Amino acid sequence: MREGCIMAGTADHPITIEAVAHRVRVRFAGSIVADSARALLLREASYQPVAYIPRQDVDMALLARTDRKTRCPYKGEASYYSIHVDGYGRIAENAVWSYEQPLPDVAEIAGHMAFYPDRVDGIDGLPP
Repeated sequence: MREGCIMAGTADHPITIEAVAHRVRVRFAGSIVADSARALLLREASYQPVAYIPRQDVDMALLARTDRKTRCPYKGEASYYSIHVDGYGRIAENAVWSYEQPLPDVAEIAGHMAFYPDRVDGIDGLPP
């Protein structure tokens, strides 16, 4: 990653990316879906900050890729995943997304995954 805080986007739609200084954990249906001390925090315009967690720190055995795709003019095409936890009968549809080949200005989020906070039981360690 480039040093410090990465700036991207436009003047009216700024994006910053920085390392999270502490551990981030994602919980769903009694399982830890992700646990990382290497997460990135992406702040975009007036949206809530989003933690992007390295794929290596995500329990990929709990995820199933879906057909959903979206396109952001600032980040590129996102692919989506649902969370399936055996034994609990809970599924979080399209709860996770990843920019596998992001646009160059936000290249740091390649290989990272983000979680919708309202589709998981909790994301611990995000700054307020």
